[in-house]
Amino acid sequence: MNKPSFDPGFTQTYRGQLDRIINRDGQFNVRRRGATLRDIHPYQFMLNARWPVFVGVIFGAYSIANLVFASVYMAIGLEHLRGAEATTALERFETAFFFSAQTLTTLGYGRLSPDGLAANIASSFEALLGLMAFAIVTGLVFGRFSRPAARLAFSNQMIVAPFQSGSSLQFRVANRRDNNLMEVEARILFATVEPSDGGLKRMFRPLGLERSGVQFLPLTWTLVHPIDDSSPLAGLTAEDLERLQAEFMILIKAFDDTFFQTVHVRYSYRHDEVVWGARFLPAFEADSTGKMVLDLHRLSEIAPTENSGAA
Repeated sequence: MNKPSFDPGFTQTYRGQLDRIINRDGQFNVRRRGATLRDIHPYQFMLNARWPVFVGVIFGAYSIANLVFASVYMAIGLEHLRGAEATTALERFETAFFFSAQTLTTLGYGRLSPDGLAANIASSFEALLGLMAFAIVTGLVFGRFSRPAARLAFSNQMIVAPFQSGSSLQFRVANRRDNNLMEVEARILFATVEPSDGGLKRMFRPLGLERSGVQFLPLTWTLVHPIDDSSPLAGLTAEDLERLQAEFMILIKAFDDTFFQTVHVRYSYRHDEVVWGARFLPAFEADSTGKMVLDLHRLSEIAPTENSGAA
């Protein structure tokens, strides 16, 4: 019976020069073609959008809605807005625009009010639309703030450092936030591009860790892959990693004690982000009161070692 092949979820088909598989922000470096508007989920998009995009969409939609309803009130006639005292065309449009803003937010200062059937129907519809829209926006804002998301700091580079009687591949992580991460587990996938049947094929191999999990992550955690005879890195050099277009994909899972939910973090290092013959310097120390101080700026500090070259 054949042993099932290891499948991390990426294709092995290789065409052309490949960029990194996982971007530095943890997102997969994949673009989709052929998607239609029906494939876009607005709620998912707004939850995942960056804050500048999120705020821009909200204010853009708010402004467009007021512009549309201001045009409706202008078409109905400003004389149907009781209390309107505009004389110029610009003042008339400003009056209609700000009356729309008051109606959309169900605020109302009392000076302006609709007069006539058409104006009352338009303002009633706008008030209903405003209630529904702000309920959705409130849910989106709550969803973005309440969704658990780990903020891990990764060292800028991996290192090949001495380990016991041989060498090892190492990188370092730390929690950027004050929340407690418990039962932290990590996995490393070693991705290469290798010749196969007259072409090229992308290969994925799991790398074993000296310690694949820790119970807590209050300080730093140096993850170590021992490079022994059974390691896929045995005998490889920096030139070999470049030739193989090597990438190390990091998958970390932890339990967030604040939200009582499991969080996931992805990261990757390319072959040109591996420093050979180095060791990490301490990133924390005890202060005068005996408390431990973690300096995230020192997470990537390294020093050279005497051993370098092939793994």
